[in-house]
Order: sequence, then structure tokens, then C-alpha cells
Amino acid sequence: MINLSELNLEQKMAAETIEGPLLLLAGAGSGKTRTVTYRIAHMVENLGIAPKNILAVSFTNKAASEMKERVRALIGGAKSKAMTLSTFHSLGLQLLKEQITKLGYDKRFSIYDTNDSLAIIREGLKTYRSSKESYDKKQIQSKISFLKNKAIAPHEFSRTRYFDSGNDYDLATEYLYDYYQEKLRFFNAVDFDDILFLTVKLFKQFPEVAKEYSQKFQYIMIDEYQDTNELQFEIVKALTSTHSNICVVGDDDQSIYAFRGADIRNILNFEKQFQNCKVIKLEQNYRSTQEILSLANKVIKQNKKRTDKTMFTHTISKVKPLLWATQDSAHEAAIVVEDIVQEQREGRKLFDFAILYRSNTQIPAIEDQLRLSQLPYKVIGGQKLYEKKEIKDLIAYLCIIRNPKDQISLRRIINVPHRGVGSVTLKKVISVSQERNISFLKSLSYVALNHPSKNSNKFSQFPDLIFSLRGIFKEKGLSQGIKYLVEKIDFYSYIDKTYDNTTQASYRKLDVEQLILSAERFEARFENQATLANFLEKILLADSQDSKEEGEQKNEVTLMTLHSSKGLEFEQVYLIGMEEELLPHKRVIQLGEDIDEERRLCYVGITRAKKKLIMTYTKERKLYGKVVPRHRSRFLLELDDLFTHQDRTTFGHLSEEEAQKYKQDFFADLLSSLD
Repeated sequence: MINLSELNLEQKMAAETIEGPLLLLAGAGSGKTRTVTYRIAHMVENLGIAPKNILAVSFTNKAASEMKERVRALIGGAKSKAMTLSTFHSLGLQLLKEQITKLGYDKRFSIYDTNDSLAIIREGLKTYRSSKESYDKKQIQSKISFLKNKAIAPHEFSRTRYFDSGNDYDLATEYLYDYYQEKLRFFNAVDFDDILFLTVKLFKQFPEVAKEYSQKFQYIMIDEYQDTNELQFEIVKALTSTHSNICVVGDDDQSIYAFRGADIRNILNFEKQFQNCKVIKLEQNYRSTQEILSLANKVIKQNKKRTDKTMFTHTISKVKPLLWATQDSAHEAAIVVEDIVQEQREGRKLFDFAILYRSNTQIPAIEDQLRLSQLPYKVIGGQKLYEKKEIKDLIAYLCIIRNPKDQISLRRIINVPHRGVGSVTLKKVISVSQERNISFLKSLSYVALNHPSKNSNKFSQFPDLIFSLRGIFKEKGLSQGIKYLVEKIDFYSYIDKTYDNTTQASYRKLDVEQLILSAERFEARFENQATLANFLEKILLADSQDSKEEGEQKNEVTLMTLHSSKGLEFEQVYLIGMEEELLPHKRVIQLGEDIDEERRLCYVGITRAKKKLIMTYTKERKLYGKVVPRHRSRFLLELDDLFTHQDRTTFGHLSEEEAQKYKQDFFADLLSSLD
């Protein structure tokens, strides 16, 4: 039996509410994951609900993994494996793998990333109006992604309010959206947005499929519901078509992803969309001090369109949040880093500190000061292993081995290493592929045989290489298959030639070794399930919030944007740039947009702090070569009683003796670091 007495009153009510729709409004740090996992365990162990009938969906692979681990700890591995705990995209992918043939695709489809998509759009632009106009392909790609997440198909675009017949980009997008989808179909591929777009299409065109999965998943839980978009809402509706056992967990005060398509109305209107809905608020915070929460509550209450809730805690501190006035960005960086140095001297770990900011333009001054002080740090959002060129080249090989129809991947690596396939040959291959309606791989063999050239022997062997590699992966397994691939194409020699045997070449080869190690870890973890197909899914579905690898926490300061900080917590947080035109952002102010989401960003930043919060603003910043006066954010106006305001441009907050010592210590450290 699962003992629910360890939960607080509201958490226990949520765990015991199983039948019918439930809206669980979970404020920052309120123990929502604990509540949800106990709710699942209660359903299985205490109520005897079959695990296979339970579906729990979160937004990131990291969150889904954490939920799986917690559920496994409560009910054991066998029962937890029988239920579906995944992200929306993982769920959609699983459904498509089972049902995509109904939409005219082969089950062995590829998943195209951003660069693959841009390649198709680039080709499409060559056929649009004879390429007389110049268009930004990324802007068109972004519009296509936007339309898909609004559940708008190519033929529907021109009839929506998002289409302007007088806008050249909309006219180009109308043509290219249709071209793009046709090419994806021909290549037997889907892009990341298609995973949900096609799932919704599947449910709408085949209601019996929606009914089948609704009957399978009798109890559904959706985490971070404030971040759902229109496609995800349609999926939720389809999966609840035969019942109303839906529990959504979220916090409208932390809805900060409108730029990704998140629609806050989904959570605000949940009670209207699901009749007889029960609402439970989790308002007790287990993360921050009451002084930090009091400031956060007062800031967010200025928003009008929100559900009323007030976060509280039993953790009281005598330390109020601080607001430091600084002279400029260099001074702001200097005093923040000096404060961290002082804290480190007193025994604090660097991983306890986070520096949060609204815009990446705020990073350079902070990074310079951290380097000057010789403090290790990490910037969340740097280039990941799977985003590096050589790794993407090898992944393209893996995609071709998995799906020979994958033309985009094939074109990426046809000359990696060099095989002498020039632009003329490539045009012939493309032309044959289209005219004869055959795969790019088959057309390559056809051109080598029927249109011989001096390099025909080189690329005519390529199809045989791919098919032989398919056998190697089946015979030797994932990591050994990748090792064989690297050796067979002499990839390390290719890297040496590309980078002239420099240190850069060594780093690139180390990246390849990391890919092989990643495959080995994948095999160790998933054993019989460690197939090439599953490995590619793991890579191509990895989201921006997932860590590169599990491992020991490094002792380094964390730098990240406010958007990236959601879901994280730190002992001490520096929220820099609390000023007009940074938070709220200048773009939002100039466009006259609703600043509610900017205020929610501020709320998210404040509630990342567990024990100490330090906010900063500058009196002036250098912008576009000019020194411009700055003013503290409107979000902090009339809240002076909730934080301590210190002007760090003078030493007025210190005694004369303390100020003199501070100056001596600061400049002594600065000179020491320069030595």
C-alpha cells in the first residue's frame, strides 16, 4: 500500500482525486512532481488500476525520466514499465510508428532536423518565381513551423487570418509549405513539428484510432499544462474522447513560452472545456524563503489575467532580497563576481550560484569578469555534441542506413569523405530520382552506370557501402557498427585533411569518440532495445533542456537566460539587468504588446532562489556606441518594503572602515588575477 500521509492536505486531495477532470494549480516549488508520482502509485497499488491504462505526459525528456525514476522507486520496475510516461513528442512518435501507414508513409520514416528542413526550403526557393527575389529561408521555415503548431495544413493557410495576400513572404510561404510537405512525403520523412501535426491529422481522419487510444489510456495526466499549444490540446481532446479522467498540472504564472506557441488560454479555460472540473491549488512552497516568496507574490499579482493564488512557506529568513544599483555593465559584472568569490572563500560551492538574465547580450561582461577571476562557469544553451558538424555527418550516415530514401541525409554526406560528386552529377542524380520516381540512392547507381564519368567508380560503390553497413549494424550492434563505419570511410583521415592536422582536428576526433561512448552507454542502459532506430530517436528527440550526460555535478557557476531557468533552483541567484528595456524587454514595449509574460519571466527568475536573491540594475549602459541612462524595472516599483535597495556605485551601504577594506581587497584580488 502507498501511504499518502506524507503529503500535505492539498497534495493528498490531488492524489486521491482520480475520476473526472482535475486542474492541479501547482505554484513554483510546491512539490508537484512528488504529488503526481504519489497519485500514480496510489492508482496502481491502492486502487488496483492497471498500469497499462495510465498515461503521464511531460514536456522534456529530463522531466519524464525523473518521473519514471520516482514512480519506479514507489511501485517497482515491472509495474512502472507497463505504463506510458513520456513527452508529447515521444508519445506522438510511438503512435506514428504504429499507425503512420494510414497516412501513406512507410513505417521506417526519418526525422528531419532544422538543417534538413532548410535544405528543402532552399531547393524550393530555386523553383519559386525563378529565384528573382531573395528570401530568408529561416523566416519561411519559422512560419511553416508556426502554421503546423496551429494545426493549419498547406491548403488551409490562405484561408486563415495568418495569411496576407499583399505580403510577399506569405505568398512565398504558401507555395513553399506545399512544396516542403510534398518533399517530406517523397523522402519518407517527417520534421519535429510533424510528429504532433500528423498525430492530430491521424486522429481527425481516423476517429476510430483516437477511440482506440482513448480506451487504452483510461487515466491521463499532463504536466506543465500552461505550456501546451493548439496541437497538444487537440491530442488531449482526442485521448479523452471516451472518458473524462484527465488531470492537468500547471501554473499560469509560469507560462513563458508564447514564442514557442504555448497558449496560456488552455490552462485558464480548462474549467470551461471540461465540465464538472475539480480545482486544487498547491500553494505551499518547499524551495524558497518567505521573504523571497513575498516579493514574487507581489510582483505577479500585478497581472490581471491569472488564477488567484498566493505562495507561502514555513521557511523564514531575516535576509530580504537585495537590489543593487550599479554604474554600468562592467561594474555590475565586477560586483556580482566579487560577491561569488567572497562566498567561495567562506566555503560555498560554485554550483550553488546562478546568474540569470533576460537577453544573451548581457553575457559578455559577466564572462569577462568570471575569466578574470578564474572562476569556472557554464553557459546553458551552448553547442551540444549532436549539433557539431562531424557528428551530424555521422548521424546522416546512420539515418541513411536506417532509411535509404532519406535524400537530405544522403546529399549531406555523398561527398563526406570526398567522392567527386560535383554539382553537374548531383543535378543528374536529382533529375533521375524525380523523373523515374526512385530513391536518391538508386538514382545514384543509375547515373554511375548510364552516365559514366572519371569519378563514377568512387560514387558507384556508395550504395553497396550503405547496404553492407546495414548488415554490420545487425550483426555487430550499435557501437561496434559506428566504429566500423568510422573506419570504413576513413573518417579520421578526412578530419585531419579538413583541419590540416591542427589541434582543431584532435578536438573533432574526440567528438567522434564521444559519440561512440554515447552509443556504448546507450547499449549498457537499454540492452536488447539498443537498436540503431531507437538510438536515432533518442538523438533526434533530445530537447534543449536535456543535459548532455548524467554525471557528477561540476563545481562551476551557472549562467542562463530566464527562459532556460524554468524548473531549476539554486541556493543563491543573481537576477541581473532588472531595468526597463531589459525586463520588460524593449521589443515588447516598442510593439505595445501585453507585458504580462515579461512579468511572469520576472516571477520565474525570483522563484529560482532558495535562500538568497540579489537583483541588479545599472544607472547607464553603452548601447550602439552611446552611453544611455537606465532605470529600474517597473516590476519593482512600489515594492521597496519587500527588498533592501543598495547603491553599489558608492560605498554608502557600508561603514567607512568596511568600504576601505572592500576597496583594498577588491583591487588586491584584481591585481593578483592579472599576475
